[in-house]
Amino acid sequence: MQAQMNKQTTYTIGDLAREFDITTRSIRFYEDQGLLTPIRQGQTRLYSNKDRVRLKLILRGKRLGFSLAETKRLFDLYDLENSSARQLYTVFELIAEKRLSLQQQLEDIKVLLVELNNLEARCRDELAEIEAGQSAQPAPSNSTQPSLTPE
Repeated sequence: MQAQMNKQTTYTIGDLAREFDITTRSIRFYEDQGLLTPIRQGQTRLYSNKDRVRLKLILRGKRLGFSLAETKRLFDLYDLENSSARQLYTVFELIAEKRLSLQQQLEDIKVLLVELNNLEARCRDELAEIEAGQSAQPAPSNSTQPSLTPE
């Protein structure tokens, strides 16, 4: 349910939680981190369209692997000066940093996969040797049991 205040659309915490399929606790956390700044009407938090857009950007940034600190850096830059060029250059920097980090993680994963494949091959070889050794051995004799044939 959207509330009307000074002809500006506002949203309750429940509205935003439902819209973005997140908990109200998450929204309060983002507020505690200084990323959202709702106004108070008694005990009720009312979020502006600016807060709604910021929440959308926070969640998109999380999906792309950006930390809340990186997102806050962008918001702070936008709040200080509405210079699109400077903000875009900062986004370029963050993208480049994130790309390098992801490329390093990808290389690390490739190395781990090679190591896992090698370990699996060694385990298979060792298991095959053990099973081959067991089938080559004669069955244990039952020398402790009495013989049923007459002597």
